[in-house]
Amino acid sequence: MEDFNRITIDPEVCLGQPIIRGMRITVSTILKQIANGMTHKEILESYPELEEEDITQSLQYAVWLSSQQAKQIPLKSAVNG
Repeated sequence: MEDFNRITIDPEVCLGQPIIRGMRITVSTILKQIANGMTHKEILESYPELEEEDITQSLQYAVWLSSQQAKQIPLKSAVNG
């Protein structure tokens, strides 16, 4: 597993979702902001307690997680529908 030193999981915080540095800001919140077109600068302005590395590591975590899940979840072929 990668070294995600800014991402924590605590069952007592945000229902055990991955969060940034113990704060109540979930990785998914950051990813949703990016997916909706917000820039890193806009995210940092909206959440001043975040740092650039928090955003970068959230993206790295999403990449790692999707590559791990891809090994476990069969997807339908685009060719065969």
